[in-house]
Amino acid sequence: MKITVIGAGRWGSFIAWYLNDLGHTVTLYGPADTPDMIRFAETRTNGIVTMPDSLTLSNDLSASLDADAVVISIGSQGLRSLLGEILACNKAKLPPFILCMKGIEISTGKRLSEVVKDCIPDATCAVWIGPGHPQEFVRGVPNCMIIDSANEEFKHYIVTQFKGPRIRFYYGSDLIGNEIGAAAKNVIGIAAGMLDGLGIPSLKGALMSRGTREVARLIKVLGGNELSAYGLAHLGDYEATVFSKFSHNRQFGESFIKGEEYTALAEGYYTTAALKNLCEKYGVEMPISEALYSILYDGADPKETLNSLFERSLKQEFE
Repeated sequence: MKITVIGAGRWGSFIAWYLNDLGHTVTLYGPADTPDMIRFAETRTNGIVTMPDSLTLSNDLSASLDADAVVISIGSQGLRSLLGEILACNKAKLPPFILCMKGIEISTGKRLSEVVKDCIPDATCAVWIGPGHPQEFVRGVPNCMIIDSANEEFKHYIVTQFKGPRIRFYYGSDLIGNEIGAAAKNVIGIAAGMLDGLGIPSLKGALMSRGTREVARLIKVLGGNELSAYGLAHLGDYEATVFSKFSHNRQFGESFIKGEEYTALAEGYYTTAALKNLCEKYGVEMPISEALYSILYDGADPKETLNSLFERSLKQEFE
């Protein structure tokens, strides 16, 4: 396949390297003035992957769209803007899109595949989600991930084209549940980092259990299968998000508690706001997510907010 990857950050660059290693013809696109593309242009490495000469670096979006598929891996809140740029290229026909990114659009509460459909109604779109870190994949440590799409034929085709010894893919069967679960696990990651910062990591077990339960409630209300919260997109991604030293969201939470600056992208920060809006719109009780919102956006005291969770009324573990 001829594949373009849009986004030269940690995940986008790994995806380009991974697909090139599988034998696909790969172009990595990014604006020329971004730090990631400047570094790749000068050294062809970002310290995680080194791009072989067979992989093309491009700053031309229009030319990069001449591909069999386009993988997008950027910050979730920038997706709608990027799609506007793609439409401005005035291509007669656009390739299918594969979103390797996790988030919910704050302004609309829409899943990322819905944002694609909003902007390009006839687009074919899939999502690529699940656990793993580029730093581990490049060392040969394998993991399992999901490809999901409303287009069954495209979903099965992408799995056959993208499978390899580093990644075992599963066919997703619940686009709503998998997208919501993948986005929400970053919120749990921030909460886990806060527990680390407070010196009480033993509470992560309760966080994982109750966090999964509240995400399952939201998935069900939105029309998805609540069991998806217990699959690879959410609970299955907890190790990589709640415990790993490579997790940006976990590290953001810990740094926040310690009052340290953290500049890397932590998608969970934005997803926390999106979940708050969805909770209010659909009347879903998500106490952990709501508590995290009060800390991050309202300046609530983390210790007092944690204590308030323990003071909630007693109830059955499973409704």
